[in-house]
Amino acid sequence: MYRTILFKRLPFGLIKNENLAQIKNSRRILFKDQHWIRQVSISAVCNKKRKTAEEKAVENLGRRVIRYSPKAGSEVVGIWRNMTVQDIADVVKKDVDQVFKALEFADKNQETFYTEKTIIHDPQIVREVIKILGFRFKIVPRPDDVEEEEKNKDAVPAPPSPPSDLRPRPPVVCVMGHVDHGKTTLLDALRDTAVVDQEFGGITQHIGAFEVKLKTGETVTFLDTPGHAAFTAMRARGACATDVVVLVVAADDGVMEQTVESIRMAREANVPILVAINKIDKPGVNIERTLRALAQHGVVCEALGGEVQAVQVSALRKMHLDTLVEALTLQAHLMDLKADPGGYVEGVVIEAQVDPRLGKQATVLVQRGTLRRGCVLVAGTGWAKVRMLQSAEGRAVQEAPPSSPVSVLGWRELPAAGDTVLEVSSEKRANEVMKWRHNQRMKEKQMEDLEVIAAKEAEHRAQYKEALARKRAMGRMRLRPDGPRQKQFQQDDHPTLSVLVKGDVDGSVEAILDILETYDEHQRVRLDLVHYGVGQVIPNDLEIAQAFDAVIYAFNVVCPPALAVEAKKKDIPIKLHNVIYRLVDDVKEEINVRIPKRQEEELIGEANVLQQFMVSEGKRKVPVAGCRCVRGSLSRAALYRVLRGSEVVFEGKLASMKHLKEEVNTIKRDMECGLRFDDPTFEMKPGDTVVCYQMIDATDQTTWDPGF
Repeated sequence: MYRTILFKRLPFGLIKNENLAQIKNSRRILFKDQHWIRQVSISAVCNKKRKTAEEKAVENLGRRVIRYSPKAGSEVVGIWRNMTVQDIADVVKKDVDQVFKALEFADKNQETFYTEKTIIHDPQIVREVIKILGFRFKIVPRPDDVEEEEKNKDAVPAPPSPPSDLRPRPPVVCVMGHVDHGKTTLLDALRDTAVVDQEFGGITQHIGAFEVKLKTGETVTFLDTPGHAAFTAMRARGACATDVVVLVVAADDGVMEQTVESIRMAREANVPILVAINKIDKPGVNIERTLRALAQHGVVCEALGGEVQAVQVSALRKMHLDTLVEALTLQAHLMDLKADPGGYVEGVVIEAQVDPRLGKQATVLVQRGTLRRGCVLVAGTGWAKVRMLQSAEGRAVQEAPPSSPVSVLGWRELPAAGDTVLEVSSEKRANEVMKWRHNQRMKEKQMEDLEVIAAKEAEHRAQYKEALARKRAMGRMRLRPDGPRQKQFQQDDHPTLSVLVKGDVDGSVEAILDILETYDEHQRVRLDLVHYGVGQVIPNDLEIAQAFDAVIYAFNVVCPPALAVEAKKKDIPIKLHNVIYRLVDDVKEEINVRIPKRQEEELIGEANVLQQFMVSEGKRKVPVAGCRCVRGSLSRAALYRVLRGSEVVFEGKLASMKHLKEEVNTIKRDMECGLRFDDPTFEMKPGDTVVCYQMIDATDQTTWDPGF
């Protein structure tokens, strides 16, 4: 009875006879990887044979494969605000009549008469129409806006003026040369000033621009560039903004490193060179040697059969300055310098700074047009509506024609030295240019970040593939992580010097940053620049320095007394410097302080082993070495090393030091003593050498060389 009920309830009737025979005759096959392959399914519902891929291919021969259409509404279309009926029809690629029918269901008010050009202001109606038509939607910008953003809205220089509009202009002369060769002294002699007496450290650290009215009545614009090796960028800007380069070479020193660099910059700027051999009043100078040295670098003067004018002057005694002025005037007439005084202004930023009283100002050399009050200028990342124009002497001027250097006040954002100055029509246009340039900088930054992200992804993908291959080779689904779990926030114990730089002008800050860029010992002490800017120290600088534990370096600027007191309370160091090489020396000292100390051996004394004794200590015998100190002294608390020939046989400390029968702490030279080491199993031999030494902390110095 139970057998009948069991066969009625369970689905044994579905099992065919051929399947039963197959189950009886089936055999298990064992492969190399120890896996059993069964030939039939053991499903509880239907025990049927599994078909292979070949059997399925044979069964499908001659049959039509059924392909189902994709699900309706799976396509995603883009919609935007204020779409017209025609826009919806174009997006969904359907007839306008179908959109009208969908609008009958989507718009419940039925008060609007729709045409193809009707604008649908309600975005909910647009969404309902898209759903009724069987599509999904996503919000996208209007296609016209995307095309409009791609248009270049930057300000560009105007095309060259016709020859009829050109007028003669004064020459722009750049004075270049090696440090301490008398460039500023020469300019002081030409303009009857004493700028050199006001310079810190006896070197020029700024680029100066001023006009000099010669005795002939002509006006010349001079650019005074620093000769120190740290101000390479300033010299390059001066060479690019000038018409003639006056190369000052000291007759006693001859051609130096920065002299060669100035020659190279003048050639790259494609401007003529006029040589001024200075300091001819010094005894024992060799002018012929200087001329030959210049010829070796491609500057062949007229005295040696070349085309370059060379004038021998003494700036200190004002000798032969008239000859130099005549040579400059002749060179300017030969070049026939002209410019268009009308139209929009074009120029270049010579220097930029923040004055505590007047605010942001920049020295601009006008190259085209006439600069007046009220002009709207754009330069780099800054723009200005000119409020005031000042000459190099500090006098207010009403206008600045071509080749005139003026200080411009009224900048919203301070430009960088070397930026091109362009005049635009209005403040609205200036804001448009600033927005365009900001977007371009963001795009460039995104492209740089994208490259870094792609490199990180490639590295991660390579690591993942390596781990996946190792996991598959081991035949596991997952692997245990190697080592302990890493903390989410890692503590950085590497020695670091964080600096914050503030300078009086943009060029000085640029020079300091270029020097810090040459630091190449980050594996010992990391040098981080956390912030930099132009102007005096402000409260925001203290907040940044406190957050990063940074040192504030103020170059040629002051720190207000209230901020100095607050910085002292917060233990924020502020270093004030007015000479650039002293600032670099201070940075080196801060780096040396942060270099980790290393342990170094210091030799204290040396002794020879004369004989070994066995001394009773309690119930045991311990070895004691009888020694004589032959060099220095022996200390009880020091470390000891025993040498047997050239081999070290023991290193450690002493357990006891005795002179005669008394315990002592020091043994001087030529005294005998008994030494017992802390290892009782170590046995000494006559002739061994005992070296007494101690470990001391040794400090290292940075090998960073900024190049001067």
